Amino acid sequence: MRKIILTTESGADLPEDLASRYAVQVVPMHIIMDGKDYLDGSLPIKDIYDYYGRTKKIPSTTSTNAHEYQEFFTKIKSDYPDCIIVHIGYTSKASSSFQNAVIAAEEFEDLFLIDALNVTGGLTAIVMYAVSLLEKEPDIEPVRLVEKIESMVPKSRLAFIPGSLEFLRAGGRVSNIAYLGGALLKIKPCIELIDGKLVSTKKYRGKMNVVSEKLMREFLTQYNIDREQLYFIYSIGLEESIKQQMDELAKETGFKNVKWIQAGAMITTHSGPGGFGVAGLEL
Repeated sequence: MRKIILTTESGADLPEDLASRYAVQVVPMHIIMDGKDYLDGSLPIKDIYDYYGRTKKIPSTTSTNAHEYQEFFTKIKSDYPDCIIVHIGYTSKASSSFQNAVIAAEEFEDLFLIDALNVTGGLTAIVMYAVSLLEKEPDIEPVRLVEKIESMVPKSRLAFIPGSLEFLRAGGRVSNIAYLGGALLKIKPCIELIDGKLVSTKKYRGKMNVVSEKLMREFLTQYNIDREQLYFIYSIGLEESIKQQMDELAKETGFKNVKWIQAGAMITTHSGPGGFGVAGLEL
């Protein structure tokens, strides 16, 4: 039986314990700050906050390039010469990273690429679905595995509330006028992945402990999420009391398992401190 290796990008925010336990290989994306290029995962999140505090600017982010993918896939093939690689990538609608993987993949055999059309917890949900398939069916044919994963892509749902309008403004995602109005009214936009694109779908008013619960309840009303597993996403700065509140709500609404995912540098750069999100797979 040939070994199947699952891979993804750091923009999945796949927790290290899951990546290690299930041998998922992760290729880093990039953060550019103070003229220096940092690999996502090597930069403490606090440094992003400190940078904004000093400059009122947010770092820029860039994709994994084709050469890095080539080195990444080559290393895996060197470690596991007879393996089959299934790469589950960050949405192609928000980054050139997936297209760079396509370019690099031309030089390899037994390499399958899946555009997850999702990010952070929504991407992790698909990766973990693939993990569960391999656990249940270790002898599954690669083509069949890819078909099943691709069928789940449209069913992965993610909704996220940024913690700071200041970070959105600094990144050019809201105007100064919209920022001032939003700050005065304590308005928080909800960001969802729609057909692979990050879209502001609605606005909430109030403190995060109020809007996070409203987001969760509306998310579950809108989507029939599989109660087996739920993912909560947070950026550093989210109050512990809110985490406890959301854990209780997940239990109340019938979820068997909950996994908290810390937003990495790619997402934090745009969400700011104290952001909250929820992700899961539709039935």
